[in-house]
Amino acid sequence: MKKKWMLIVPLALILLFAMVPSAHALSLPDISVDIGDGEENGTGSLTILLLITVISLAPALLIMMTSFTRITIVFGFLKMSLGTNNFPPSQVLVGLAMFLTFFIMAPTISTVNDVALQPYIQGEITQDQALDAASKPIKEFMMKHTREKDLLLFINYTGAERPATVDDLSLTVLVPAFAISELKTAFQMGFMIYIPFLVIDMIVASVLMSMGMMMLPPVMIALPFKILLFVLVDGWNLVVRSILLSFGGT
Repeated sequence: MKKKWMLIVPLALILLFAMVPSAHALSLPDISVDIGDGEENGTGSLTILLLITVISLAPALLIMMTSFTRITIVFGFLKMSLGTNNFPPSQVLVGLAMFLTFFIMAPTISTVNDVALQPYIQGEITQDQALDAASKPIKEFMMKHTREKDLLLFINYTGAERPATVDDLSLTVLVPAFAISELKTAFQMGFMIYIPFLVIDMIVASVLMSMGMMMLPPVMIALPFKILLFVLVDGWNLVVRSILLSFGGT
């Protein structure tokens, strides 16, 4: 019983992946939950509570297993380096990050839909088989962007042998390795974005000091120049292009 309702969460992620603009219309499968009669493996109410808890973690798992983490961190560095405070609003950046995530993950989403979701809807495979089939393209995506050093960190900690193929990797090992690899890459990109704006701040501060205007905040004077530079170089295009290229785009 426990195994059955635990399978619903990954299948819910598959459905969530499928409900994006790049995917065609899909019918929702009929997934039942066997909560038991209260005499086996605890009461039904406890099972429902555990199910709700796991489902509440599904968005976090979805974020950590896609390109969303890298994109949001890069946008955060960009907003901080510009010094525009609440502009653009965080909701706009998160929304843009979500749609970029759907765009980048489109090949993986399509594969998951073809090999797992559609066969499951048509009754050709079971939930166990759908879960296994869906995990393979997701693992391949994460493995492609995971550093070997980070992966070995978690493999050595568990004391397990090095897997021969990607299919042999456990998600409990691959997901945290992928997450810290994404953090490192995002911080590297954020550093490169921060440098030109830092140079503008230093130049403006030096000019103000040489003019004896030490009481005037350099950030306030530098802000229009940073915005002007960002607009002139078509900054949004460059940042988004850099993100796409970092995931293997052309």
